[in-house]
Amino acid sequence: MQRHEYTGPVALRAMQSLAGHLFPDSGYRHIGDPTWAWCLALDREDGNPTAVWTNGGGDRVRGGVRDGIRGGDAHAAGCPAPGRTTVWAWLELPGSLQFQVDPAHPELADEVLAWAVGRAAAGRTAGGALSVEVAETKPHLMAALERHGRTRRDGEPFMLCPGRSLAEPPDAPALPAGYRIRAQHSPADVAGRAAAHRAAFGSKRVTTERHARMRETWPYRAEFDLVAVSPAGEVAAYCQGWYDAANGVGAFEPVGTHPEHRRRGPARAVCLAVLRAFAAAGARRTPRPRRAPGKQGTGHPARRPHPPAAPPGRTRPDHYC
Repeated sequence: MQRHEYTGPVALRAMQSLAGHLFPDSGYRHIGDPTWAWCLALDREDGNPTAVWTNGGGDRVRGGVRDGIRGGDAHAAGCPAPGRTTVWAWLELPGSLQFQVDPAHPELADEVLAWAVGRAAAGRTAGGALSVEVAETKPHLMAALERHGRTRRDGEPFMLCPGRSLAEPPDAPALPAGYRIRAQHSPADVAGRAAAHRAAFGSKRVTTERHARMRETWPYRAEFDLVAVSPAGEVAAYCQGWYDAANGVGAFEPVGTHPEHRRRGPARAVCLAVLRAFAAAGARRTPRPRRAPGKQGTGHPARRPHPPAAPPGRTRPDHYC
């Protein structure tokens, strides 16, 4: 087994290959998740060390960020053919870790945690909390965290993940008078979409530049990133969808409504429009994470797998520190 380390999320496609492989069984971290996280990490590469473990291949992993950018040069490519990705880890300093481990190699979870602690110490956060979110569908990862002295943090919100079959997608609801649903066509649309996200979440991380860069990165497709536009031409709500053609699954991440347009129905309408776009592309089902009050964990959604025609599942992640 070989480990390849990077400054920043360079080997994005290698991470996505494992995400796609594990999603049908784990229901956790679809192929769009690394791209979304990469968008938030732009211009902060030094604070986002990553590593990829493979079961063979050359000195470095082919499949960099630029490989995923349409028309871009592959600055992380040009190396011998890699082996299959078995693990990836992404540490957002000072100590927030996300990772995936192929269940066929559960022993590598211990190596990932040792790597993360070491890199956190190198980032001058030694002794600080290492925060990790794992799905309840991954008991081998929970066991590794407990072996390393991490404790589960209870008493916080958790995530639900209802899902639905797309064999018969729902009809689109009526929009308020003057509102329209469409894709983003111009730089002004891209800026408006980024501004709507900042207003919806009270966050400054999604800038116009970051959203524009993400739009150029696989597996982003503009027909699944729709906006509801107000009569005044403002982006009132949006739904960003990620389509995994290999697994026949579409997922939402993120969805938001500008505070000035809430309780009018634009978010529901734009989400249903993306569902219909998934169905038209061949998707069979979709999960949709959402936060709900409870006593277990917090963070990214943990999705319980089920067949395409099964009723919605619900599960949670657990948060360790």
